[in-house]
Amino acid sequence: MDQPRFFDELNARVSELIAGSPAKDVEKNLRAMLLSFFSRLELVTREEFDIQAKVLARTREKLTALEARVAELERRNTP
Repeated sequence: MDQPRFFDELNARVSELIAGSPAKDVEKNLRAMLLSFFSRLELVTREEFDIQAKVLARTREKLTALEARVAELERRNTP
């Protein structure tokens, strides 16, 4: 799963801060802690979100067309 740009930027900034210090194990622990935290949030990637938004838009279009078709059929069958 690709991380959103925000997480990449956060990772880069944390790496820059830690690169100048001898605390590499702190970086590993912090990275593990952040990944654990974010995995519990059940986040989706932007790509997954965009795909689902397109699926929803197509579904709405089909629903609108079906509603219009039902309305037309009901109009025809009403005396």
